[in-house]
Amino acid sequence: MELRQLRYFVTVVEEANFTRAAARLHLAQPGLSAQIRQLERELGQQLLDRGRTVTPTEIGTAVLKHARAALAATERITETVDEFAGLLRGHVRVGLISGAATEELNVAAVLADFHDDHPEVGISLTEDTSERMLAMLGQGELDVALIGMTGASMDSTIGVDVVLETSIVAAVAADDRTHGDDIPLNDLRDHPLICLPRGTGIRGVFERSCAAAGFEPNVAFEAAAPPLLLQLAARRLGIAVVPGLTPAEATAFGVRTIRITEPELRGRLALVWRTDRPAGPAAKVLLGQLRIALGGKGTRTTARHTA
Repeated sequence: MELRQLRYFVTVVEEANFTRAAARLHLAQPGLSAQIRQLERELGQQLLDRGRTVTPTEIGTAVLKHARAALAATERITETVDEFAGLLRGHVRVGLISGAATEELNVAAVLADFHDDHPEVGISLTEDTSERMLAMLGQGELDVALIGMTGASMDSTIGVDVVLETSIVAAVAADDRTHGDDIPLNDLRDHPLICLPRGTGIRGVFERSCAAAGFEPNVAFEAAAPPLLLQLAARRLGIAVVPGLTPAEATAFGVRTIRITEPELRGRLALVWRTDRPAGPAAKVLLGQLRIALGGKGTRTTARHTA
């Protein structure tokens, strides 16, 4: 029995078809079929039912998990040797909330520097909401993500490094004087609101606070880009709920900000990763570089990020 035969077997099961498996493995189909039959002869059992759709037999299903474990162990051995030899290969999958790549949080520069140092490592970048990226992280589809914290409890298997904290404020048209400089959260219940989409960090914090206060917010408009929220607020279409702005930013968008009180709301941006299973050497190195580059930011009141 050879490792390549186990790899062929696993690939045929995943593709449920010899032709697709052969194409994925860059092999001729007759050669692939011969290798699988040789494996079955060595084991003395039929591993696959060869119908229109190829499926594992009962014994094949039992063998499959051990074959995958053997291949994973071999990959970890190779990664360990490469790590000690100072080599990095493989692929790292990064998640990023919309609008997070700014001069203050220069994720693009970190990724570019990592690529320059380790050109043999592939990098894929996914942009999505915080909730969906947390699900992808849990399913093993991402190695590390930069998300907005929604206020929901985090699974104990998720590592969290908060890199930025911001106030959450209300924004109205610059010449709107119907509100003072502060507004209790409860007073927002009767106003049309302009918010980030569900699944984003700011929206999650806001909705959970409203639920604790006993009401459901009246969200009239949703947009993934904070600048659009501010433009809608400037045209008096509602009160926008956004991360904090500097006075210059508020002036540029034609709005003024109102501090939300009782309670005050805070948004947090964080790097997250899985802690319950070993990450590959490349993912470990990139995570370390992201934590160094983005860490120690402390509290900010001028960030505009969505999750």
